[in-house]
Formats: sequence, structure tokens, C-alpha cells
Amino acid sequence: MAIIINVDVMLAKRKMQSQELAEKIGITQANLSILKTGKAKAVKLSTLESICRVLDCQPGDILEYKP
Repeated sequence: MAIIINVDVMLAKRKMQSQELAEKIGITQANLSILKTGKAKAVKLSTLESICRVLDCQPGDILEYKP
């Protein structure tokens, strides 16, 4: 199973840069990069909530399951 993280897609739709998102949600750019590349082993719900708040989207816009 594979969980795909579509943060880049939402950033492009919102015309926002990674650095700006990282600052607004209170994580480092390095941690955001790990999340964006799919190398993260877990995502805190508070982080997912912050991403959704800043990007004005739903968790399903960020996370996708591909078998």
C-alpha cells in the first residue's frame, strides 16, 4: 500500500511556496520536505490540521491512497 502526500499539488493551486507554508504551520522546511517527498513515517494530526487550515483544503486533498 502507498499513501501519497499531495502537498506540492495544493501549494501550486494556492500559489504558495514551501517556505511560506512551513513558516505558517510552524515546522522547518526540512521537515516539510520530508513530508512532501513521502519519506515521513507518520504525520501528526495537528500538522495535517495546520496544513489544511493554511491551504484551505480537506485532508483528502493532501492524502491519497494507491494500492
